[in-house]
Amino acid sequence: MSDELEVDGGSHAPIWAAFGDLMSVLLGAFVLILVGVVAVQLELSQRLDQEVKQRQAEAKRLQTLEQALAGPLAAGRVTLVNGRIGISGSVLFALNSDQLQPEGQELLRSLAAPLAAYLGTREEILMVSGFTDDAPVREGNRRFADNWELSAQRSLTVTRTLIADGVPADAVFAAAFGSEQPVSSNANEDGRARNRRVEIAPIPTPKAAAPGEKNGNGS
Repeated sequence: MSDELEVDGGSHAPIWAAFGDLMSVLLGAFVLILVGVVAVQLELSQRLDQEVKQRQAEAKRLQTLEQALAGPLAAGRVTLVNGRIGISGSVLFALNSDQLQPEGQELLRSLAAPLAAYLGTREEILMVSGFTDDAPVREGNRRFADNWELSAQRSLTVTRTLIADGVPADAVFAAAFGSEQPVSSNANEDGRARNRRVEIAPIPTPKAAAPGEKNGNGS
C-alpha cells in the first residue's frame, strides 16, 4: 500500500513542475505586455505634449503677427487667415497691370515696418505670392504672355517695394501661382476679384547646409 502511495506521489511532481513553468511564462508575458503598454502610453503622452507645445507656439506666432499688423487689420486694408496676409489685387494693381497704384504703394509702406520688426524676432522669411483669376490676359497686352507671368511680375513688384521700404532683402522672396489656386469661384466678377490677390506668408527660414553636406544641385 505504501509502495502505491509513493508511486502516486512521484507521478504528481512533473505536473507541478510544468504548472510552475507555465506560470513563470505567463508572468513573464504579463510583464512584457505591461512594459509595452507603459511604453506606448509614455510615447503618446510625449507626442501630446509636443503637439500642445506646437499649437501654443503657432498661436503665439499668430498673435505676434496680429499685433504687428494691428493698424492695417483694423482699417480692413488687409486680411490675416492662418498666418497669411491677404491683399486684394484691385488695391495694389489696375487690371492686367503690375504697376502699383498709389493706394497700393501706401499700403505696402504701412506694412513694411511692422513686418520688418516681426521678422527681427523670428527665424522666418516672407513668401510673397501672386495670384490671378482664370481670365486670359487682355489681348493686345504685350507685356505678359499669360497669367503666370502677370502673377510673377506682381509678386516681384510687391517684393521689391517691401525691400525698398525696409524689409531685409534676405528675408523675402517672390512666388507666382497664376490662376491655379483660387479662393473663390471664377464664375462671376466678385469671385474673380477675390482671386486676383497677393498674399504675404511667413515661413520658416531654410536651414543652412552642414559643412561638407551637398545641396540639392550636387555642388
